[in-house]
Amino acid sequence: MMHPFKTDRTPGESTELPAVDITTEVEGRYRRIKAAIAVPGSLEQVWHLLTDYDCLSDFIPNLTLSRRIPHPEQGIRLEQIGSQCFLNIKFCARVVLDMVEQFPHRLDFTMVEGDFKDFEGFWSLETLETPEGPMTQLGYELMLRPPRAVPATLIERHLRRDLTQNLQAICQQATVAFAPV
Repeated sequence: MMHPFKTDRTPGESTELPAVDITTEVEGRYRRIKAAIAVPGSLEQVWHLLTDYDCLSDFIPNLTLSRRIPHPEQGIRLEQIGSQCFLNIKFCARVVLDMVEQFPHRLDFTMVEGDFKDFEGFWSLETLETPEGPMTQLGYELMLRPPRAVPATLIERHLRRDLTQNLQAICQQATVAFAPV
């Protein structure tokens, strides 16, 4: 169990985009990053968006590849590559994740191969009742430990920014996909 030494909250970066609530807990080189956003659509609709694994890189910024790959035990295994430019240097991180679907409320992931020492977490989905129609509270929790060669604070800062952009992109995709006709 992690003991938080530092917790901070930041709202979404832009008033034009939906707000993302992010909390970071730090213990040594470990980081636990929690984020949440309200997404238009029912649980089932948002679930379908998240579990269309091969299409995630079509609308999630900095995710250059997301694809299902064979799993040795008939489970769900994904390969994902994220990239971004930092100080004119392209930084890429690759993970192979085993996914455990608990339809429609939770989607767990555990890294089985990749560029981090530890990388695991989950997506959570809860119904929000609103006068505007069905909404889903989409949560994300990640616990990671970067390799020793990479400063943990640098990885944390970039993951927080990327996570904000990614959750906002999911919300925007849901807005387009699930808009009333």
